[in-house]
Amino acid sequence: MYRFVNPLLKYIIHRGSFDAAARSQCLVYLKALRTFQFNGLTTIFLGETDISECLVTGEKILQKDSLNWPTWTLVHAASSQGWVPWRYRLWLRDELSPLQQEDIFEEFCDFLNKFYGKCVIVVREKKQPHMLQTKEPTTQETLTQPLVPSLIYMSSTACCPQIAKANGHELLSVPFPYNYLHPMDVAWSSLKWFIINNRKEFCLRSSERTYSYRCILFSDLVEKGLERMTPSKWKMVTNKVRRWENYYLDTLS
Repeated sequence: MYRFVNPLLKYIIHRGSFDAAARSQCLVYLKALRTFQFNGLTTIFLGETDISECLVTGEKILQKDSLNWPTWTLVHAASSQGWVPWRYRLWLRDELSPLQQEDIFEEFCDFLNKFYGKCVIVVREKKQPHMLQTKEPTTQETLTQPLVPSLIYMSSTACCPQIAKANGHELLSVPFPYNYLHPMDVAWSSLKWFIINNRKEFCLRSSERTYSYRCILFSDLVEKGLERMTPSKWKMVTNKVRRWENYYLDTLS
């Protein structure tokens, strides 16, 4: 019976739950990330989340019916110092064309270049990438450098490595089995809990003789929810991610 447990491990994860290929991808990702950080690049986490209107309004509906409700997509970014002071994007899901998606990413890269200098942009991939490489990578290539896709997709936003490089940045994607190395989910959870618990405070009601309606100040609700994720909370979350990174660098090497 083990008497001591690493305090880093809130949840016990057996190494066997990830195959060798996934562990190799994680190690390559972490080594690339550390190299960029050592060379002075600022780490920026870019992410997005979907917010269903039924979550905002509080309507009680069946899960299968929620798919038919309008869904908003929120794109934002942060570092260990807090939210990036970039004008985040909020739009109805599936409204943007692929060209508009790349325009948003190009604008974001240009902003980072002016505000932070060179950065390593870390995203969490949601869709299968379209690979630039037409041949299978050799074992040596797999162990020394991440595969470079032509586009990295989040849920609805396309991120182009060539656009990032043109602005002096690098683009990395967290390997899928290790999604918890990307801290944005903590911020999205904080935002959605804020929406659930405070939406009534952002409602305007009007009653007329023939009808009544309710208006929710959605943008204000999102803005206040994002403010709940303070710089001190971002520092705490990114420090936890860094401890996981150090743990895997030690155990997977």
